Amino acid sequence: MGARTKARKRAIDVVYEADQRALSTAVPVVRTLAAVLAERLVQPGTQTSLPEYSVSLVEGVTERLPAIDEALSTYSQGWTLERMPAVDRAILRVSTWELLYNDEVPDAVAIDEAIELARELSTDDSPTFINGLLGRLASLKATLLD
Repeated sequence: MGARTKARKRAIDVVYEADQRALSTAVPVVRTLAAVLAERLVQPGTQTSLPEYSVSLVEGVTERLPAIDEALSTYSQGWTLERMPAVDRAILRVSTWELLYNDEVPDAVAIDEAIELARELSTDDSPTFINGLLGRLASLKATLLD
């Protein structure tokens, strides 16, 4: 597993944890994202510290969460964000940020990485669902960024 793949997985862990905290405390996800990231950053040099790319991913998701969630809600046919498995939601939030807002990562790479992480972390149906949704977002990227 490459360094960027590991960093993506760590970012997904943070986004997932923040989402779960938000559900249990009724605090907005964007606030729990910032809190979980801050906790990870105060522990440099430990096993729980985050790679720099993980930090960039989580900060990007935090900054763009309303737009990311709107895009996911709008283009996921038949699925609300709340109905999606929490792991899929975390994978989609991270990969949507990479797809739409990180020009350093080719669209195909962002989608392929998301699919592979879904295969590893989620249900049997998740890779197909994530591929379809991210493919739709990629095809609409120019429109979404206007």
